[in-house]
Amino acid sequence: MSRKLNFQTVPLAQLALKGVTRQIDPPKPVVLVVDDETVIADSLAAILRQNGFAAIAAYDGRSALEISRVDPPDLLLSDVAMPGMSGVDLAIAISQATPGCKVILFSGQATTVDLLSTARDAGHDFTTLAKPLHPTELLARISETLASRATKQESICAPWEPTHETSM
Repeated sequence: MSRKLNFQTVPLAQLALKGVTRQIDPPKPVVLVVDDETVIADSLAAILRQNGFAAIAAYDGRSALEISRVDPPDLLLSDVAMPGMSGVDLAIAISQATPGCKVILFSGQATTVDLLSTARDAGHDFTTLAKPLHPTELLARISETLASRATKQESICAPWEPTHETSM
């Protein structure tokens, strides 16, 4: 014995009048956060997630490269001075593998000036921030950087708007 199922269709306009809607959220920008100090990488990733980003933490350049091959980031946020692979070398490698990826580098060491200067001489001009990073300034810079990418590439990435004040 087979049953015949009978479904009533309702126009979407009627559902909307009753308050039933389906909201499709744009994809969250993926930010790869890299710092050999795990507390800093994890804290920054948590702040970014709380503010609407899909953030992934990595603790060295090689791990970050592997992550970027699996899930190419929209933005790389990396410390400059790290053992093994510097943030500058990482930024160059990810920029070459993922040309649309934006880069923000940060450092608290004066010795990184030479690394950044060498990168600029090779044609790589990365946005740089000084440690310590205040979350409000960092989020604003990330938003500006991703918004410029959206304008240039007609991406669906929306500018960041603060949801609440956070501090680190």
